[in-house]
Amino acid sequence: MIITYYGKQFFKIAQGDTVIAINPPTKSSTKFGSVLALSTTQHSDYDGFDRVTHGDTIPFCITGPGEYEHSGVAVQGKGTMTTIDGKEYNTAVYSFVFEDTKLGFLGPITKPLLAAEMEVLTDCDILFVPITSLGAAVANKLSVAIAPKIIIPMDYTAENLKTFLKEAGEDKVEPLDKLTIRRKEIESKEGDVIVLAEN
Repeated sequence: MIITYYGKQFFKIAQGDTVIAINPPTKSSTKFGSVLALSTTQHSDYDGFDRVTHGDTIPFCITGPGEYEHSGVAVQGKGTMTTIDGKEYNTAVYSFVFEDTKLGFLGPITKPLLAAEMEVLTDCDILFVPITSLGAAVANKLSVAIAPKIIIPMDYTAENLKTFLKEAGEDKVEPLDKLTIRRKEIESKEGDVIVLAEN
């Protein structure tokens, strides 16, 4: 599995011909084809599906709570609320199983999750956590509560990432251009923070 970060909350997760896109912004200069695209929030920073449509490759788009399955990927979404630029939005927290690995994606949440919202994240192997919208301390506490094997910070600044890494006791982490990882390598991890540089 190869995970590539394009800034904000935009990720590409690929294995072979299966490409998953998450939260593509409408104004991104990055464009690629995906078979599955997830958007947590109907906002221009997170729902630019045309950015992940290329030629004949048109993604199956998921835009909210529910249970879905496409291209062998099982997705669960739980609804919650968030505030962006002073305005309230419906948003979704997702988990999905890909290559025998459970990934959790928190989206642009601004407060800790309720127990019912946390349910979809049980036994996550990899967790994507927003730093700027949650704040470094809350992002770390939520990550510890979910207890994934790997934590990937997203939507961060240099300053709040440094604070988050200090809170997590991982202040010597060097950013990677992309994460290439196999299932058996994930098994040996225990709350490890992996920082991806923006491509």
